[in-house]
Amino acid sequence: MKPAKPMAQRPKVRKSSSETQQGPPCPQCGTANAPDRRFCRRCAAPLRPTARVVPLPWWRTVWPFRRRARSGSGVWVRRSVIALVLVGLLVGGYFLIPAGRWLYEDVRDKLGKATPITPTSTKATASVRGHGGALATDGLSNTYWGAPKVGDALSFEFRAPFRLVDVVIHTGASAKTETFRNQARPTKADLVVTASDGKVHKKSITLADKPGPQTIQTGYSDVVSIQLTLHETAGLTEGRHIALAEVEFFKRS
Repeated sequence: MKPAKPMAQRPKVRKSSSETQQGPPCPQCGTANAPDRRFCRRCAAPLRPTARVVPLPWWRTVWPFRRRARSGSGVWVRRSVIALVLVGLLVGGYFLIPAGRWLYEDVRDKLGKATPITPTSTKATASVRGHGGALATDGLSNTYWGAPKVGDALSFEFRAPFRLVDVVIHTGASAKTETFRNQARPTKADLVVTASDGKVHKKSITLADKPGPQTIQTGYSDVVSIQLTLHETAGLTEGRHIALAEVEFFKRS
């Protein structure tokens, strides 16, 4: 029997440093991979998937928004185009769309300053003795226009067209509480505003039966004349007349 041959010991293979170090697991199968691998050693899935590209909103796909500025090139061109578009929309809305013009004028009324304007003439259809129509625009609240009956009116004329933003009315014989109810007071009236081009605006107003100023917002352009007609009153009995202390007008400056 022959003796057994000595077997050479198999060499031990050491793992490289890249194999001993483990990177993040595969996002598909979870297998650990070396940090320098680009694809999974088991399922071949990409270990560094690229970020998902988010699509641009629709308005960024329209010129001039879709262009990317390089070193400032094209920035002023785009800004100029956008500014021209906005100006065009404003001008078109002002001249072509009545609602757009009304909104534009309303914003100007709110941002602008209102200043008083005095009519060149004030005429009444009828008045009681000693209380003529001119007393309604004399700037005093202790004098008044005395109207004999419901349906009487005041007419106001102005020298030049203006933008009417507010009308302030003081009813009663006086601003003092103890003498306010000495005569009847108007509670409802119609305001008829005429513009320089002949256009007429009508507005029904309701007045509180109390002393002090009451503001009616209007917003009419190119006003040249105004008529105030009394329709309902409080405290009108036999032997009494209707007292309207003051009417004030305010224009946009």
